[in-house]
Amino acid sequence: MACYIGRLSRTTFKLVSGREGAWVECEAFSRIPWLVHAFSTRDQGKQAALKPRRGAKANAMGNDGWRLVSDLGAGDFQRASLRQTHSSILYSVLPNLGSTTVRYNLSGYASAADKGKPHSPSGDALITKHAGILLGVRVADCLPVLLADRKNRAVAAVHAGWRGALGRVVEKTVGEMRRVFGSRPENLIAALGPSIRSCCYEVGEEVVDAFSGRFAGAEGFFRRSSPDSEAANRRLPLFFAQAPPGHGPEDHPGIYLDLVAVARYQLENAGVPAARIHVADYCTACRTDLFYSYRKEGSFAGRMLAMIGVRPASSR
Repeated sequence: MACYIGRLSRTTFKLVSGREGAWVECEAFSRIPWLVHAFSTRDQGKQAALKPRRGAKANAMGNDGWRLVSDLGAGDFQRASLRQTHSSILYSVLPNLGSTTVRYNLSGYASAADKGKPHSPSGDALITKHAGILLGVRVADCLPVLLADRKNRAVAAVHAGWRGALGRVVEKTVGEMRRVFGSRPENLIAALGPSIRSCCYEVGEEVVDAFSGRFAGAEGFFRRSSPDSEAANRRLPLFFAQAPPGHGPEDHPGIYLDLVAVARYQLENAGVPAARIHVADYCTACRTDLFYSYRKEGSFAGRMLAMIGVRPASSR
């Protein structure tokens, strides 16, 4: 039995504890009886007690958010995930009858009648309207976005780092739900999970230039600090702070990307009402007690898992 151990963002999100660990839920999603979802934390049961070994791979430590499925009542769901590549590639997920695996159809190319791929392909967004399938994307600073169509009972899970956001992966996912499932954007609810926020996500001018070339008003996605400000004087780990001689952080103001602002822009541009876009007020880089952060922990960072699915009628 899960117990609620904290509340976030003016009761918009809640922190939940179960037998296998803790996760974050969106209150608006929790009120939908046919929906199952979670944003896992670094507290994942027994994995939380493990310590990183010298030379351990990033994915080897604390990244098994699937452990939570029994707490979510989704232990019998088929699981769908991707080899994430920071792209805007989407797949529609279908059940694979008589198998424990699912089928992946490359959105925009394959029809529901095609066989699809029976393995985890490369991409960064998943959509489905089939009950009993749990979509999952892994994150460790990138923004996880979960979408639910209240009318058509369709869902999506999106991994949106800056490259995926630049490729409009969030906006494309809304469009693909409309094309494949007939989802109307005004019926969608969006939950933006914990990620690195503009307080900590320092980027270079090349990122500003890239967004400016694709989005009107892209300056609204960035925060610039003065060289002598407290934020500008923060130091990233050495391997993130490398710069040519004479071009160190002290020579220019810091530039910080707001992934949430980019996702909001894309969702609203696609027709999702602003009032139905919910944001978890957590920065993964600030709260490494609760979440993994690649910016803060480097190769020792594990991965959180953002999950969403449709419950079978018999389990509602």
